[in-house]
Amino acid sequence: MVTEPNPASFLLLLLLLLPAIFSAVDGGPRKFHITDDLRDVVDDEEDEAWKEWGKKKTSDEFDPPPSDMSNMELEEIQEAFMKRTMGPVFGFVKLRPGIKRTPDTVADLARKWTKMLRAGAMEVNLMGIDRSTVMFNMAEGRRSIELKEFVLNQPEAYEIKIGDNLFRRQGDPPLEQVIEQIHRTKNEASDGTSHDEEEKEEKEEEKDLKEEL
Repeated sequence: MVTEPNPASFLLLLLLLLPAIFSAVDGGPRKFHITDDLRDVVDDEEDEAWKEWGKKKTSDEFDPPPSDMSNMELEEIQEAFMKRTMGPVFGFVKLRPGIKRTPDTVADLARKWTKMLRAGAMEVNLMGIDRSTVMFNMAEGRRSIELKEFVLNQPEAYEIKIGDNLFRRQGDPPLEQVIEQIHRTKNEASDGTSHDEEEKEEKEEEKDLKEEL
């Protein structure tokens, strides 16, 4: 006696085989669904940018002066400490001697230099205090080397004193020697004749120099 197949069993078998049939026909890449719930996800990979994020940035890295200065020139030693000066500094610029000036011309020169330096983003103020001297103060002492280089590139300036450090162009004699030579030349040219006006100017210039020294 032949038993007829049960339609319900045949249908169940067909349902079980359908997924396998369609997956074989598809043959394409599987698609994965990424859930939005990341509470169980652990990320133990950190790059350098992530490690640095949130850290307080310091504007200046610690840069100690050279430990061995035995082979350095005096000016190099002075500059090594100057560029590590974080606070404000002040000083004086002595103008080239032997040139007649008025307080107004010196004040104009100081204003001109101030504008030029501020155009280079340097916080510095200069003011004329007599006929041969400009006084300055700047907020960032570490930039005093830039100020020194600027001043010594100006034809009107002879030397600059920043704090206790004095700078002139290489090969230039001390200012006192230059003034003495100017006086000697004037005296020789006058053949011993007294000129009250010239003597008065020379004495005032000597007085200004002594006050700064």
